[in-house]
Order: sequence, then C-alpha cells, then structure tokens
Amino acid sequence: MPKPEPTLKGRALRFLARREHTRQELARKLAEFEADEDTIERLLDELTGKGWLNEARAVESHVHRRAARWGASRVLQELRAKGVSSEALHATTTRLRESEFARAREVWARKFAQPPGDPQAHARQARFLMARGFASDVVCAVLKEVIQKPDPGLDDECDNFSD
Repeated sequence: MPKPEPTLKGRALRFLARREHTRQELARKLAEFEADEDTIERLLDELTGKGWLNEARAVESHVHRRAARWGASRVLQELRAKGVSSEALHATTTRLRESEFARAREVWARKFAQPPGDPQAHARQARFLMARGFASDVVCAVLKEVIQKPDPGLDDECDNFSD
C-alpha cells in the first residue's frame, strides 16, 4: 500500500524541522505543491501564530551558520535573497560589522599559513577575503596586521581597493 501524500502543513513542518526558514522562503518552497497562494498564506499565518515560523530565529540561525566563514556583505546578500525585512537586516548589519575584523582574521588564518611576501601574494590574499564578502577596509587592516615587516609596496596595494 503506497504512502499517502503529506499535507501542505506536513510539508511545511518538515521543512521547518530541518532548519529555520523565512516566510518568503517557505512560501516559495510550498508553491511547488500548492498553486493557491491564499492557502499558502493562511498556512504561513497559522505557523507564524503558533511560533513555528519566526523571522528573527531564521535570521539568527543563518548568521550563526554563515558568519564564521563569510563577510557581512555576503551574509546580508543571502538574507536579502531570503526576503528578510529591512529592520532585521539593519540590526544584523550592525552586529556583523562589529565582528567583521575578527572573523576576517580567522578566515585568513585558516586559509593562509604566512603573510604575503610580495605584491602578488598580497593581492591574492586580499581577493580571497573580498570574495568572501569582507569589506575592503577590513581586508587591508587584516593584511597590515599580519605583515611582520611592512613593505611600503604592499601598503600601496590597499589603496587600490574599494567597496
């Protein structure tokens, strides 16, 4: 005897059991199984009312999973794509910017064993951190900190970066 198809609410709860979702994200996933947007909205309202769907928890969960490896720009971009409200983004931005230098320093330490020895290595390390979403001023500060014997040519490299 085949298993019965799960209900829309069952699918939603299954998604939420795996990880926190934003309202927009869950609505997009449920739209694959239900064409009626009103039905989905009513279900999302019910889940929100019961506390099972919570934007603040979804934001906190996402930041917790991603911030150790990615810069503020990248994490915020992902949250925008998930449909997080501007108020929640503003609060998260402040928190991420406060810890960005320490997080960038940790990412640099995990990836590179030694400070850049020449301008090419400096540029490669800077590109790596910037591609991870760290701000250019933070990248320059991290690289200046790790350079044992500052080379004037390397300091000039940071002047070429912009956000």
